[in-house]
Amino acid sequence: MAEKETSYRIAHEFLTAVMAGDLPDVMLTPDMTAWITTGGSVSKRSYQRMNRMMKVMCATALVFTVQAMTADEDRVVIEATSAATLVSGEDYRQTYVFVLRLRDGKIAAVAEHYNALVAQEKLLPLMAAAKATVEAG
Repeated sequence: MAEKETSYRIAHEFLTAVMAGDLPDVMLTPDMTAWITTGGSVSKRSYQRMNRMMKVMCATALVFTVQAMTADEDRVVIEATSAATLVSGEDYRQTYVFVLRLRDGKIAAVAEHYNALVAQEKLLPLMAAAKATVEAG
């Protein structure tokens, strides 16, 4: 498989895992790091927990629609939107730019850029309960 095709496959697997609320270790390097718009640098475990929390906050599956994807060297950039209904009954629509850094066929780093205002307005009220559920879990 060509290098770009492998990078695109990994990127699609990443989105599928995030939609499922489970970003397994097998997809990630042991030293994987992440950066998110509203929290800056976070550890691998924290990023995985945030993905589990997102699933708990959604009453319907989070669905990504990819607008564009570009792969070059060890990097894949994904422009996407998402849609879901939250447990609060509100619609959740978000715009993202994910930058994945790949190493040895795994994700070594994720930078997740999104609309902070939407996240704060829609997700912040649900986070404490979601965190408790995930930690109990």
